[in-house]
Amino acid sequence: MANEEDDPVVQEIDVYLAKSLVEKLYLFQYPVRPASMTYDDIPHLSAKIKPKQQKVEVEMAIDTLNPNYCRSKGEQIALNVDGACTDETSTYSSKLMDKQTFCSSQTTSNTSRYAAALYRQGELHLTPLHGILQLRPSFSYLDKADAKHREREAANEAGDSSQDEAEEDVKQITVRFSRPESEQARQRRVQSYEFLQKKHAEEPWVHLHYHGLRDSRSEHERQYLLCQGSSGVENTELIKSPSEYLMMLMPPSQEEAKDKPVAPSNVLSMAQLRTLPLADQIKILMKNVKVMPFANLMSLLGPSVDSVAVLRGIQKVAMLVQGNWVVKSDILYPKDSSSPHSGVPAEVLCRGRDFVMWKFTQSRWVVRKEVATVTKLCAEDVKDFLEHMAVVRINRGWEFILPYDGDFIKKHPDVVQRQHMLWTGIQAKLEKVYNLVKETMPKKPDGQSGPAGLVSGEQRVQAAKTKAQQNHVLLERELQRQKEQIRAPTVPPNVWIKEEPLSEEGEDEEEQDAEEEEPMDTSPSGGLNNRMANGLPAGRAAGGDSFNGHPPPGCASTSMARELRAFVEATFQKQFVLTLSELKRLFNLHLASLPPGHMLFSGISDRMLQDTVLAAGCKQILVPFPPQTAASPDEQKVFALWESGDMSDQHRQVLLEIFSKNYRVRRNMIQSRLTQECGEDLSKQEVDKVLKDCCVSYGGMWYLKGTVQS
Repeated sequence: MANEEDDPVVQEIDVYLAKSLVEKLYLFQYPVRPASMTYDDIPHLSAKIKPKQQKVEVEMAIDTLNPNYCRSKGEQIALNVDGACTDETSTYSSKLMDKQTFCSSQTTSNTSRYAAALYRQGELHLTPLHGILQLRPSFSYLDKADAKHREREAANEAGDSSQDEAEEDVKQITVRFSRPESEQARQRRVQSYEFLQKKHAEEPWVHLHYHGLRDSRSEHERQYLLCQGSSGVENTELIKSPSEYLMMLMPPSQEEAKDKPVAPSNVLSMAQLRTLPLADQIKILMKNVKVMPFANLMSLLGPSVDSVAVLRGIQKVAMLVQGNWVVKSDILYPKDSSSPHSGVPAEVLCRGRDFVMWKFTQSRWVVRKEVATVTKLCAEDVKDFLEHMAVVRINRGWEFILPYDGDFIKKHPDVVQRQHMLWTGIQAKLEKVYNLVKETMPKKPDGQSGPAGLVSGEQRVQAAKTKAQQNHVLLERELQRQKEQIRAPTVPPNVWIKEEPLSEEGEDEEEQDAEEEEPMDTSPSGGLNNRMANGLPAGRAAGGDSFNGHPPPGCASTSMARELRAFVEATFQKQFVLTLSELKRLFNLHLASLPPGHMLFSGISDRMLQDTVLAAGCKQILVPFPPQTAASPDEQKVFALWESGDMSDQHRQVLLEIFSKNYRVRRNMIQSRLTQECGEDLSKQEVDKVLKDCCVSYGGMWYLKGTVQS
């Protein structure tokens, strides 16, 4: 008792278990360095990994200008390894040992007792480690030097002995054929050390991209170390009720277990289901039902379950389609599984099923032939996808199985907006994989039923004009009501109603503007101009309405322009080179950190973003991509900060001029061009800094950031 009084509890800290990186997080242990130097300060030239063996090799630069570096020794090592002549296969192209390779080895095979911890705002977030690798210097260059030395000695001996040797007599040889290998012999050969070494050597290297500590991608990935749901949905392992603890301490005897009736392995009663953690209950229900309204899910889980916790849990295993929840594809088709019909891997099945789900976010009707044509999957697989979430109607196609749930949409606009952003990302991937063409014309109105088909542009324009004329009175009333709500303090300022032109000429001008300027994907209505987004009718999607890429009426455009320019300038001060695709991704992250109702939610078009970038002192670099490139149009638009005010501006400008004429460049070419333009006194550290700011190394070549296609 006295000891407890002398050592009181100072603070209680909540512990959360993060699972986002549970199978991807590795700990790299580098050799000890001085405290004043971090490995992030040393340029990482390249890195590669063999995933099956968990083997990593990292190539890092050596500071050859350091007073402790012996230049004569570095030149001697480079001469022994590469010889007098240097070519593309040389290890040290600068005729100096200016880099060092680190090779990994596993410290322990059991990493279940280790985790990475992140303490933030009074909470401790733990992520289990998948592997711990120690990086140690590799001296393979010494083996290469010894091999070169032996080759030279053998060549010299062969030259001396060839003068004295007479022509050898022709000898008879005997050809033997090996016996058929028995099963036991084959098993011994497979288990031998030589066979395992050969198999490990055959595994190909996968080249990696290194991102520094202050890189935006590193900051984005670091967020996954935080538990996504603070309510405990993800932390069921750390939360046990008293009855569960008692069951763990005193499990039921085997005799009691035998008395219970044995049910099929795939059958779980509701009583057994409610003994599981909430996250597992939601997952099992969605996996079996596949499509369910939120109200039905709450009734199955029971009245005592918190709806907020269920909302957080359902978003991890399902996607919102027309106000209803549809189980995610990776839940039905886990990794390393395949189709029972065609044998295609799970990744292809998930992509095809996501396309079907996305089609149902656009319309209540889907045609199976269209899905099979786009996804290139067999008819049985496509039929399985559709039977999960739709019913067939003769001569009409497949209709979504549940009615549109408008009540859920009205009650949970924040969930709808989050789901819409997820669908926008999925849509971008599908467009890239399946080469989908973006539609800029409106869909058919709800009153028209029937399967989706090819509609000409004139028919779509005429349908839009007819609908605008019919609903003109309703739109005016709705506009007046929304303006009154905007003036009220309780309505978020980012909810707007799009004003339709009254005349046909005005409609033609509006359609022409929409064709000239497509809205950016980060806006809630970006991408395809859809009639329905995550089950939300167009014009009511959370985050505002900017279908034509223009800000809504009454928006303070000057303030919004200042906010956008401040974001662009701050972003390019951190990263000097960005593609339009990467800039839009960073802008998405910036929007996610802003409070609801911020003026930037009103809709930023691609043209507005590019104009702001050019006005902020950046220039577009016309990189000559190869004809067979898989890069999207946004990935081919490269922007760079031309003047930042530091001493490296001239070096960066020379580098950017090089990449305006070349897609990829070798380091020696960059070095010679910089020396030619900036003088002979250019140090290696200055070259490394410019390359680290603007380029990435891949396969021995240098590319501008964001342009390499692995």
